[in-house]
Amino acid sequence: MKKGIRIKTVLRWLNHYFIFFLLIAFVITCCTMLFVTVLTDTLGVTLTDDNLSAAAKITFWNVVLLSFLLTVIDGIRRKLTVGRPVKRITEAADKIIQGDFSVRIQPQSKFATDETFNEVIHCFNKMAAELGSVETLRTDFIANVSHEMKTPLAVMQNYGTLLQTPHLPEEERVAYAKGVVDAARRTADMVTNILKLNRLENQQIYPQTTTFDLGEQLCTCLLAYENTWEQKGITLETDIVEGVTVKADAELLALVWSNLFSNAFKFTPDDGTVAVTLTATAHHAVVKVADTGCGMTPQVGARIFEKFYQGDSSHAAQGNGLGLALVKRVVDITNGEIGVESEVGKGSTFTVRIRRA
Repeated sequence: MKKGIRIKTVLRWLNHYFIFFLLIAFVITCCTMLFVTVLTDTLGVTLTDDNLSAAAKITFWNVVLLSFLLTVIDGIRRKLTVGRPVKRITEAADKIIQGDFSVRIQPQSKFATDETFNEVIHCFNKMAAELGSVETLRTDFIANVSHEMKTPLAVMQNYGTLLQTPHLPEEERVAYAKGVVDAARRTADMVTNILKLNRLENQQIYPQTTTFDLGEQLCTCLLAYENTWEQKGITLETDIVEGVTVKADAELLALVWSNLFSNAFKFTPDDGTVAVTLTATAHHAVVKVADTGCGMTPQVGARIFEKFYQGDSSHAAQGNGLGLALVKRVVDITNGEIGVESEVGKGSTFTVRIRRA
């Protein structure tokens, strides 16, 4: 391998030397012929064969020497201004290939190299930083998924073991079977949400925009939770302005409302209140979903849209911390805005702003 590299290096040097030799020989020959012509015409000097032969030999060796000097100087220049930055970039690229995304390249001195290399180095460092952040997200995502999957799988395993108990009473058998079904449903929901979030984050879902009545969509999504608010005795307050149309992906927005309504009813205690309002400004439709649940601290509110984050661990069995991450991603894709206001013990209010049609 090293022998092959040496041969390539020698051939590259010979190629450069040959180029300089031809260039210098051409220039010197032209200049010499011009000088001799002017000299003989002006002074009437007659050059003999001996004079021309001696001059040709001196000129030839001058060309050889100058070609050698220029080749050496050009080689040193290339090594300092091209070879060194290229070597640093390739070494850093090899480290990234091996999985080290912390590598960064220091910019070259402006006097020692072409400024173009610093542009390449800047882009390389940005790429390394992005790859590092993606790798961190991937590692954390896998760790979180593994952690979240353990709980429902352990529940199914335990209930499955209990179901094998001989002479198990019917009530206990039904309860254990229900536990297995609930854990399986939670696992299936989590996998579904993970796939949706992955597709959204990788832009594999592109909004199919249509113009539709937002108030009608909100009412349709609310009706899906009618049994929930009736069973918990929750008072539902609605103030939905009619005739508010938006141009967006109806299916994706339905995912937003379903998650917000689900959380509102989940965190609101029995006999509490959930309020849904729709108002319109000149350019936006504003949807607010408020509840009288447990609320959250500012620290929890700042992280509520992160994947797998659950501020209230008492409701962890009812979710997987992906719903609001999906909501945030969908709102971002539709060029909307979402915010939350909350106070511990008083409830939370989520506000979504969607551009009107």
